[in-house]
Amino acid sequence: MPVFDYTSIGFYTFDCLCRPVTQIPPNADTYFVEEFTLAVSGAAGSAAIVAAKHGLRVQAVGGVGPDDMGDWVLQKLGSFRVDTKHMQRCPDFTTSSSIVTTRPDGARPALHKRGATAGFFVDDAALDDVLNTKILHVGGVGLMDRMDQGRTAEVLATARDRGITTTLDVFASTPDDMPLVAPLLPQTDYFMPSEEEAMALSGLTDLDDIARFLLDHGVGAVILTLGADGALYRDQSGLSFQIPAFDIGVVCTCGCGDCFNAGFATGLHLGRPMQECVRLGQASSAQNAMGLGSQAVVSSLDATLAFMETTPIKS
Repeated sequence: MPVFDYTSIGFYTFDCLCRPVTQIPPNADTYFVEEFTLAVSGAAGSAAIVAAKHGLRVQAVGGVGPDDMGDWVLQKLGSFRVDTKHMQRCPDFTTSSSIVTTRPDGARPALHKRGATAGFFVDDAALDDVLNTKILHVGGVGLMDRMDQGRTAEVLATARDRGITTTLDVFASTPDDMPLVAPLLPQTDYFMPSEEEAMALSGLTDLDDIARFLLDHGVGAVILTLGADGALYRDQSGLSFQIPAFDIGVVCTCGCGDCFNAGFATGLHLGRPMQECVRLGQASSAQNAMGLGSQAVVSSLDATLAFMETTPIKS
C-alpha cells in the first residue's frame, strides 16, 4: 500500500492577489482595492492543497527559495497536512512568486518572478520516496528548467512501470513547449491542458482535432478544460464526452485548472466513473473561481460533493 494517495511535482508559487483591478496606477498614484490575500498556487501547488482538502494523503515535490516567501509556502502546505519532505530549498533561487491583479470579470493578469521551480531536481536517491504514491501528478512543464531536460520523462516512465497512475498539466504553453511535452505524453495516463494551451501546443483550433493530435502522440486520455464551456474528454479506448460548466458567479479564475486536476484525481482515487471524475474536477474548479486566491472556497470532499448536487449547470 503506497504511503501517499497523491504526489504533486512541479510549480509551487507564492501568490499575492487583489481585486478588482482595472488598470495599474500611473506614475506614483495609488488605487484602492476591495480584497487582498495570499495563497500557495501553481500547477502543482493548488492541486496539492485541493487534494489534501479532499482528504487524500498528499506529498509535495518542488522547490522554494531560502526566503520569507519560501517559509510561508512550506508553512501553508503543512497547515493542510501536505508532506513537504521533498520540497527543496534551492539556494541560488528565490521562491517563484506572482502578483495577481484580478479584473472585475475574474480574469487574472499577473506579474510573475520565475524562481525555484526552475532549480529543483528529483534525483535517484529521492525517487523511491517520490513514487511511493497511488497517483503522480506533474504540473508546470515549461517552468521546471532542470526537470524539463529529460528527467520528468524518466520519472513518469518509472511511475508507469510501477503501476502508478500519471497525470500531467502545463503552464501557459506556447508552440515552443511542444518538444518538452511530446516525450511525456506516452508516459501519461491523463493530460489536462486548457483549450488555449492545447491550441498553442498543437497549432490547431478544432477541439476534436486537438484531442486526436495529442492521442496520436501516445497519451492515454486528453481532458481539455474549456472555461465557461465546461470540459471535453477523449481517450484511446474511444470514450468521448463533453460536460457543461457549473453556472456560478466568477470572482477570480486564478488556479482553476490546477484545482480541476486535483478534483479529477480525487475521483480517480475514489474509483468513480470517468464522467464523475471530470465532474469532480469541474466542481473543484468552480468553487475556486468563486473566491479570491487559489482553492479559497474549496473546503472538503463533502462540501464539493454537495456543491455538485446543488449547483445548476449552464444550459
